Amino acid sequence: MVQEVKRLLSQLSYPLLILFALLLGLAPFHPEPHLLEKLRLLRQGALSRPLDLFDLLFHLAPALLLMLKLVIERPWQRRR
Repeated sequence: MVQEVKRLLSQLSYPLLILFALLLGLAPFHPEPHLLEKLRLLRQGALSRPLDLFDLLFHLAPALLLMLKLVIERPWQRRR
């Protein structure tokens, strides 16, 4: 299972994940990014509907994938 996740993540490029993380994390751009609104509601305890939780995960998914790829691949470390 872990090897499958590593293989799938290795097929995703960093620029593509960064682009999706920015676009979905900041969309809609006006009046307030949706992700910030949902995180604020979550902090206040007002995020309780299943649709709201799904929406939060949907907007966070590319950023979570990017973080997981960074943790697994650790591109900042030199290979020996």
